[in-house]
Amino acid sequence: MALKEFPAGQILLQSEQAITALHVIAKGTVRASYPGGEFYLNRGDVIGVCELFSGSYFITYQTDDSVSIASYPYTASRLPEMFRSNPELSDHAIRSMFRQFQEILDQYELARFDCDNFYHYLMNSYDEYLSFCTRHKISPRALPGLETLTELVLEEDVPGWLGGYYEQMRALVTKTSVKNQNPDFLQGLFLKANQDVQQVISVCRVLYDYKSDITHLLMSENRLDFFDLYTSLLYKVGSHADDSTTLIAAISTMMIQLEGQSSIDQELYRQRVAEYRERLSALEQYAESADDDGKPKDVPEIHDSLNTILSYAGVDEETAAGFRDAIHHYNRLPDKNNSDEHSRQLRHTITTMFYNIYEKAFIRSLHDFEVPKVVKMFFNFGYVDEQLAGMDNASYLYSIVDDLPTDPERNVYTIYEWLRAVYDGKKVPSRNEFDTDYQAYVHELKVSGKIKASEEASLLKDREKQVLFELHNMFQSVNKITFGRISSFCPVFSEHNILKDLERSLVSADKVEAAFKQIRSVDFSAYYRDVIYTNEKLGIGKEYVDIEILPDLILAPNIGVRGVMWQEIEGRKRTTPARMMISLFQMEDLTGILVRLTADYRWEMCKRIQGARWNDVSEPSLTSRYFDYIQFYRKNHDLSTDAKDKIKLNMQKAKNSYKEMFIRDYEVWIIYEGNGSPRLNKVARSILFDYCPFARQVRDKLKVNPLYKEMMERYDVKQSQHIHHYNNLFQKIKNMGADIPPEIQHQREYLDY
Repeated sequence: MALKEFPAGQILLQSEQAITALHVIAKGTVRASYPGGEFYLNRGDVIGVCELFSGSYFITYQTDDSVSIASYPYTASRLPEMFRSNPELSDHAIRSMFRQFQEILDQYELARFDCDNFYHYLMNSYDEYLSFCTRHKISPRALPGLETLTELVLEEDVPGWLGGYYEQMRALVTKTSVKNQNPDFLQGLFLKANQDVQQVISVCRVLYDYKSDITHLLMSENRLDFFDLYTSLLYKVGSHADDSTTLIAAISTMMIQLEGQSSIDQELYRQRVAEYRERLSALEQYAESADDDGKPKDVPEIHDSLNTILSYAGVDEETAAGFRDAIHHYNRLPDKNNSDEHSRQLRHTITTMFYNIYEKAFIRSLHDFEVPKVVKMFFNFGYVDEQLAGMDNASYLYSIVDDLPTDPERNVYTIYEWLRAVYDGKKVPSRNEFDTDYQAYVHELKVSGKIKASEEASLLKDREKQVLFELHNMFQSVNKITFGRISSFCPVFSEHNILKDLERSLVSADKVEAAFKQIRSVDFSAYYRDVIYTNEKLGIGKEYVDIEILPDLILAPNIGVRGVMWQEIEGRKRTTPARMMISLFQMEDLTGILVRLTADYRWEMCKRIQGARWNDVSEPSLTSRYFDYIQFYRKNHDLSTDAKDKIKLNMQKAKNSYKEMFIRDYEVWIIYEGNGSPRLNKVARSILFDYCPFARQVRDKLKVNPLYKEMMERYDVKQSQHIHHYNNLFQKIKNMGADIPPEIQHQREYLDY
């Protein structure tokens, strides 16, 4: 058998690629990887020997150095015949199988230990953090995801006897020459090993996901992590304060835990550690040389902010006194996120009064050309008190409030800019949480007898009533949702909610534009909608053309971690922008949030277009095909057992929501698959490619990957038909001596994206 040479770093076989041959390594080292583990194959090992009866690989194989491989054409039915005719191959295969199985089992046991170890380390670290905060009278910060984290419980674990079974089987089989073993026995052994390896790797994937969730809480790109909790606490108490040595030791222990973890970007780890060491050094130097009291720069205008806001809103003295008292008590809470009845009731009281004051202040501002800066801070940030916000933060908010980096011309609004746009008639009010728009709401009032017919017409034209509808419905709901931690939500700006630097987390029109551009560079058609174009003069009766309509993005006045896709269109007009909301200070990764919102938009827009038949697979669409795929995945012969197990697990994580499952797959599609890192199964990949195709530059990059070949060819045939049609239309218009309409010109260019 001729040898084939491969350079270092080349992917030999991709997960989900069909198995058509057995590959024996004659020289070099191959890295075998799967979610949750990796091992190395060397001279004499057979690639894929643990996957022979799966039909396709569930492990990816990549050369670690220069490799020589001998390949033997293979089908599962021919395996006994292959072993009879090639005893040397059977010897390599059986010995390699036992070695690989042991490697995979070792990976499982290590991952199992790591998951338990990391969980208990995380819980103990948070308890210590709370103790530090209590001792120094600092309100502790809450981390998104921590409250839902539980100790690892596996529905299906690896049997404890499996390792001993294969160890004994290996001794028995290799006791005599493997070449003399019955080929039918070997086939049965490989089949059994195939099933067991698949089960172990399936559990490893669960362990990997669990461990990734934990390590993400310890350190992540968005800085919503334990490393930032501890370092920020150290910066606050100072390097020479009591407990600082204990804090520094705890941070050092965390660094040891994180170093080399595969689920953490090691470049990110080095960057964060270097930043910490640099700041710690500066902190120590400052403590030694400081000759002032270290107080933040004073801004006289923000003193007594609460009274300035209450006075501007013009609320009665009873309301003002009640709100002052509630804010005072809230400010003194040692843990503002506490779930006890007193804290919960206090947050509820503040929330109710906050929106009442906000409404009165906003209505006054509509006719005021000189709104005080502190009141603008109240409108745009939820700011009410300099002590609650922290003087440094209050000073920063004061410095930016007159020059916020939003831009309604580019569809990015602060909440105040949005409410003004509604009042000025530039935007219609959003639908409420029951999916009812303002017009339908007013009509319901008339039908229920709450208003007279004559009042209906008046209310439909009343701009103040329209903006109040927006304030009472969309604004209040969205403010809580985007904050992300519903149980501890309070609408006032508080220092304890700041999980990372305010300046870095401030959302701007430039950041939004860059994020949407990045998403559309992968999914170019995300925000395109098809509309009908006619031109009787040119004999164009009905052509479907695609136009891009980017969404309106409204920034809620809070420090939050989530986004919400509120509505896909205005009213019933399909040529109006969607409405999405995120926090003005976004603690999570902005692009990641907008990827989720784009997925949500795609799903809801498809449902809007398809109507009642959105899940009827006889009328193919994104939602109907995806619904059918998830509903009947257990019977789908195109899915491996491992893929079905993964779908089951992901459905549990998605709380059995078909839309949430799609959103998760879409995130993988944009973030991983679009960068040449396949993660989806072939059924999900096919659906997404058909309805969310990659842009041309991405398609060109992925053409060499066999996983995409068939989909690419199908897409190219479909596009060539459309292009041929438009080329004929172009020629027809030119023959008439007329200019090509811009709509037709743009559609032809769109087909080349």
